[in-house]
Amino acid sequence: MIVGYARVSTHEQNLKLQLRALEASGCAAIFSDQGASGKLATRPGLSQALEGLEPGGKLVVWRLDRLGRSLVNLVRLLDDLGQRGIGFQSITEHIDTSSSGGRLVFHMMAALAEFEHNLISERTRAGVAAARAEGKRLGRLPSLSLTQCRQACHLRDLHAWSTRQVAEQLGIHRRTLLRHIAKAQQSGQLSYKDELVSHADCPVCASGAIPYFSDLRDHL
Repeated sequence: MIVGYARVSTHEQNLKLQLRALEASGCAAIFSDQGASGKLATRPGLSQALEGLEPGGKLVVWRLDRLGRSLVNLVRLLDDLGQRGIGFQSITEHIDTSSSGGRLVFHMMAALAEFEHNLISERTRAGVAAARAEGKRLGRLPSLSLTQCRQACHLRDLHAWSTRQVAEQLGIHRRTLLRHIAKAQQSGQLSYKDELVSHADCPVCASGAIPYFSDLRDHL
């Protein structure tokens, strides 16, 4: 059986052009997704089309990008269809894997997909190596301790430091600092009374804020 699949990414776009082309190509059943992105997980229509295909059948689309925008994922999907004995046809690009020319185009796409994947991997490795060479910390930073949250509050509430300034000294994002403080307050571990302590009770303030935060950051 020949199964057609159509997709538009927004509700304003019209499926009629694709549906007419699929009907003209002899599709016995047509499934569609309207207002769906190119991600496979968000397309129930495509899932139904793939489930309805059997060996000897064919999946037809109006254009390749209706099936997917990622070349790597597209090749993976077509390869899976081929292993199930199912053909594929793209009307606009004149690709039909049931013909020798169509299979040649598919193999060229597979080679390009592998090249794209390797290129991305190489760029990622190069970026990681460059970041390490510059001494940048990779991955998520550990959580702030309760003591660190209190000391951050001392600077913010008693010494008029902005949250952004405190976060920069800690080497974390402003939202990360606010999230940890809010979490400590919600759990009852940090109260407003805890924050308003004397200057002498705060080792950050008593010993010099910037040098202390430099040491504090080293222990994150």
